[in-house]
Amino acid sequence: MISERIKQLAPSLTLEVSAKAKELKSQGIDVIDFGAGEPDSDSPFEVKQAGIEAIQNNFTHYTAVGGIDELKQVIVNKFRIENNIDYTPEQILVSSGAKHSIHNIMQALLNLGDEVLIPLPYWVSYPEQVKLAQANPILVESNQDFKVTPELLKEKLTNQTKLLILNSPNNPSGAVYTKNELQALADFIIENNLLVLSDEIYEKLIYETEHISIASLNEEIKNRTIVVNGVSKSYAMTGWRIGYCAGPVPIIKAATKYQGQTTSNPTSISQKAAIAALNSQSSFVQDMKQEYEKRMNYVHKVLNTIPGIKINKPAGAFYFFIDVSNFYNDKIKDSISFSKLLLDKVKVVVVPGAAFGMDNFIRISYSIALEDIEKGLQKLKYFCEESFFKL
Repeated sequence: MISERIKQLAPSLTLEVSAKAKELKSQGIDVIDFGAGEPDSDSPFEVKQAGIEAIQNNFTHYTAVGGIDELKQVIVNKFRIENNIDYTPEQILVSSGAKHSIHNIMQALLNLGDEVLIPLPYWVSYPEQVKLAQANPILVESNQDFKVTPELLKEKLTNQTKLLILNSPNNPSGAVYTKNELQALADFIIENNLLVLSDEIYEKLIYETEHISIASLNEEIKNRTIVVNGVSKSYAMTGWRIGYCAGPVPIIKAATKYQGQTTSNPTSISQKAAIAALNSQSSFVQDMKQEYEKRMNYVHKVLNTIPGIKINKPAGAFYFFIDVSNFYNDKIKDSISFSKLLLDKVKVVVVPGAAFGMDNFIRISYSIALEDIEKGLQKLKYFCEESFFKL
């Protein structure tokens, strides 16, 4: 009874891990959950107040499919001021989360047999959303810094290649591309007549460098770029479900038409809250970033004391992507079995690297309380040092 398309769709490992952690906690089990993919802060006061006022003012009906004009203009201003990119409101589509934005773009762009270049490691939904559009995800090896280069992309380039997905800052690795690296990729994209989807959802969570959008480099690459962003990570608004994308008018119109036949408009109340977030002059984002940077440095220090693991220090987002392949043996053959034993023995939840296309790794999030981070890292260290994986 079920379609072949859905049968072949892989479930989200990150959501599975989150559900498992919540189930154990509901049973009264003391679990340290490093699987979190969202900020542990609450939404800012002005955001919540805007949502309340929207309800009180009965702003609870359908809106324009692609978002209200006021929000689109605020997003246009955001791109101009923060990213040095000039868009018009008709180049903006507001959707129910950045994941929804990406899905809309995939459906609007891809045909049967098209190929999409996806650098490793990737966010879990990229390949599956490509498959839902009946196109083919082509995985591309990254370098030791978890970044892709034109040379690596060229190895996978074919006549069917249409789109590159770029994610900076990257989930799960925290890698951030420099301006020179982006320029090299832009030149490759232009030379080979490709499009690029630039997922910039973690742009405000960067520590020792700056965020640069590939669309800001020049007009030619801008005309080949669809930028995806949202308020979920930057403003701790994951549950409000507001994402947006910007790009060439024909692409945005096509994605809007698709959204009109699927979900229709994003939640009216959340749109008003998103306006408050993007217009906010508070120190919320800066304070959150400073807190994550403090946690990141602590986690980095502790992880470096655990023999056998290998790490890169993240430049953005709130994850460490940890190579645990030194612990594999006859019983622990991959990241899933490692993660299951870690949960079984010391009640620590991590996300297997298999979810991101790299099975020698696990992902831990430091978007949890520092007290839990300290306890969880000590348990992880104990697990590794006691060699439970050999039992």
